[in-house]
Amino acid sequence: MTEQSQIRNFSIVAHIDHGKSTLADRLLDVTGALTAREKKAQFLDKMDIERERGITIKAQTARIHYRAKDGKDYVLNLIDTPGHVDFSYEVSRALQACEGAVLVVDASQGIEAQTLANAYLAVDAGLEIIPVVNKIDLPAADPVGRAQEMEDVLGFDAADVLPVCAKDGRGISELLERIVEKIPPPHGDPNAPTRALVFDAWFDSYVGVAMLVRVFDGELRKGMRVRLIAVGSDREINELHVVDPFPRKVDRLGPGEVGVVIAGVKSLQDVKIGDTISDLNRLCSEPLPGFKEVKPMVFAGLYPVDSDDYVDLKAALEKLRINDSSFVYEPETSAALGFGFRCGFLGFLHSEIVQERLEREYNLNLITTSPTVRYQIVTIEGKTLEIESPAALPDLQKIDHIQEPYIVATVHVPDEYLGAVLTLCQERRGIQRDMSVHGSRIQVRYELPLNEVVLDFHDRIKSITRGYGSFDYEFLDYRQSDLVKLDVLVNGDPVDALSLIAHRSKAQHTGSLLTQKLKEFIPRQMYDVAIQAAIGSRVIARTTVKALRKNVTAKCYGGDITRKRKLLEKQKAGKKRMKMVGSVEIPQEAFLAALKLGDE
Repeated sequence: MTEQSQIRNFSIVAHIDHGKSTLADRLLDVTGALTAREKKAQFLDKMDIERERGITIKAQTARIHYRAKDGKDYVLNLIDTPGHVDFSYEVSRALQACEGAVLVVDASQGIEAQTLANAYLAVDAGLEIIPVVNKIDLPAADPVGRAQEMEDVLGFDAADVLPVCAKDGRGISELLERIVEKIPPPHGDPNAPTRALVFDAWFDSYVGVAMLVRVFDGELRKGMRVRLIAVGSDREINELHVVDPFPRKVDRLGPGEVGVVIAGVKSLQDVKIGDTISDLNRLCSEPLPGFKEVKPMVFAGLYPVDSDDYVDLKAALEKLRINDSSFVYEPETSAALGFGFRCGFLGFLHSEIVQERLEREYNLNLITTSPTVRYQIVTIEGKTLEIESPAALPDLQKIDHIQEPYIVATVHVPDEYLGAVLTLCQERRGIQRDMSVHGSRIQVRYELPLNEVVLDFHDRIKSITRGYGSFDYEFLDYRQSDLVKLDVLVNGDPVDALSLIAHRSKAQHTGSLLTQKLKEFIPRQMYDVAIQAAIGSRVIARTTVKALRKNVTAKCYGGDITRKRKLLEKQKAGKKRMKMVGSVEIPQEAFLAALKLGDE
């Protein structure tokens, strides 16, 4: 067990792609935590999907041993966090386990939207912040200008901002000394009743649920009987590990230490992120403050392509939910797609990542329905209902009005792209709040309906600003809007999985786009297939997939016109009969096409 005065718990926070994971690699390198054979880029990004996309999705931890210039040996518990707006909940959880944070800013890009958001999260958590300018090796780097920008915008002294290069290791030794100097050691009472915070968990097929904990008071010992206070279950600790940077078994964890607890927990119901672990024989008087419950913002249906995979999908969702507590799901059925689940996510990237993890880690083949947000329906009787799916919308006669969620979007953009960003926000029904200059960039804040942001807003910001724009958002409130349900009918039958809720002013345009897009993917039949978009009983857009047609008059060389007419009439009657009994198979590409409407 390490002395508290020689422990430092810190997190690395930054905007996406500012070099957090590379900085973590260099810290592991410089302190000799990895041998030459074990080294690899983005060492802490464990999942294949993280390595492929080059983003961090799960906060990861590593214990580093460092001998400082004062001759003392220190244990540094490092937590590398994600940068994307959809995973800010992971960041807030990681910060609860720390006393300090290293705030990283790219020397060429400067302060961006998530830099501000993560800095405010760290300040709210009461952490000591060490400002760092990374990527000083780039040709466009301006470390002095960026340090001044951090002073102007975030209030740090420009002289205190450390210039580092995580790629070649410049400034890393100075950063380690600054961490030991500036970040306070943990202050826990080793003799008090045990209190340990569960700030992450994952499922291991050999040992069940592994819980990542930070001990605040007392200690955890192997074989100790403990209680998980929020869920009220009692367990015996089978194993304790520290991650330095590979898991290593230990017999005890003392105050201030971070480690992994394995206590025979088999299912999600028995563990809760934010729970407090205490000694069963000497329970603490009050648990640690957990994390605020996170509310999903985006909802989509997940259905197995093969209905036999339903049970496997359910088991996979349960395991994934242990590892990602910001994701929720409940069963639902669809006339078009059969049995599946309605899932809630923090954002569109989050939903993409969850679907990809399900398909890769659990070998499932899935169909995803068009994402929607949570609407509030106020009925004529004055009741308020919350719906996440267009299929759950009550009859129009019963609805007084519909309210939709609004967000405050913060966009950071170089001034030459400002016009394009303002145009995009206006197109998405945005209301401008304010505009300010941050160094070489302009910060614009807009109030926007979440429904307009959820699909492709982030991608559009990136494309119209050539990758230089950045975007962050937070929930604001619900507001009354003129919304309608847009139904899609194929061959006269409504396809519930393709219906969506749209603003009345955009319904015609959206319906027209949707029918045109579906026409490309629905295969031709032996009869004409009508694809219609309708609001209630009123059809607002239509396209037709033309029939496959055999040339039945090919054998008639000249002769009486009535022979040809008779053959054509016979073909027409056959097609009419087929249309009455035929059903149109809608391929998965058609559902995916509905998601990509914003690309037009």
